[in-house]
Amino acid sequence: MSTKSDEIIPATSAQPLTANQWNWTALLWFGGLAILIYLPVLSRLVAQWDADEDMSHGFFVPVIAAYIAWQKRAEIAAIDLRPNWLGLLVVLYSGVQLLVATLGSELFLGRTAFIIAIWGMVLLLGGWTLLRILLFPLSILFLMVPIPTIIYNEITFPLQLFASSVAEMVLAMLGYPVLREGNVLELASQRLQVVEACSGIRSLLALTFLSLIYGHFFAKKIWIRVGLLLSTVPIAISANAGRVTFTGILSEINTEYATGFYHTASGWVLFAVGFVLLIMSHRILEWIGGRIDGYRRTGA
Repeated sequence: MSTKSDEIIPATSAQPLTANQWNWTALLWFGGLAILIYLPVLSRLVAQWDADEDMSHGFFVPVIAAYIAWQKRAEIAAIDLRPNWLGLLVVLYSGVQLLVATLGSELFLGRTAFIIAIWGMVLLLGGWTLLRILLFPLSILFLMVPIPTIIYNEITFPLQLFASSVAEMVLAMLGYPVLREGNVLELASQRLQVVEACSGIRSLLALTFLSLIYGHFFAKKIWIRVGLLLSTVPIAISANAGRVTFTGILSEINTEYATGFYHTASGWVLFAVGFVLLIMSHRILEWIGGRIDGYRRTGA
């Protein structure tokens, strides 16, 4: 006669793993193998972060993404991890994309393939629940990849024309003689050319990343986070147009103010002003949200 204590319950593959039972060896193995495979791509990416001022924020993206993921460790420890083999297909797809990118010398595809591989590894080792928890830090990883050149050129040239046209209008209103030819401003003292670096794309990319991080930590409502993200476009464009205008005014005082240290310093001032405007946008959105909530409570 058998008793309940004598019964043996067979283990099944459907039983979920807890976070403490997660195979960290597999995680380190897959992670190390991915870095080894994508090392040529990653080394060139880091080199571009260092050389291209438009992508200088790339150094911070993986660090902040890792920090946000680390903050979710208690939430991860409380869930049942259900490895999903669909993740293996995602990893294999990323390898095919890397191969195509290598054969076609396409940097964007090669770099995004690494991020797709990370998504696949998370799904493979932890399942959909883990992927959902880490969705935000995994998503912002795409911001460390420079946008394709063809899209970059389509964005920068209209921004150059807008900044130069606004500067021409303001300088003329202030009494400075100015003649604009495309993205070139002819002043009495010198000629100012609004090049790609002064188009505002740099501040737009950096503010986009900053607005996402700021919204994640300081904005509780999703619609406010979306509003902050959308506000980066007018903030970056208007602030950069102001920078070009201010540079034109300073160049009339001293031509050296339009180049070198002064020009670089104006870029940092521009970014600081953009951040202040972002905080102000948050306050305005919070005020609007409070008014809406008050209206709903009172019904008046």
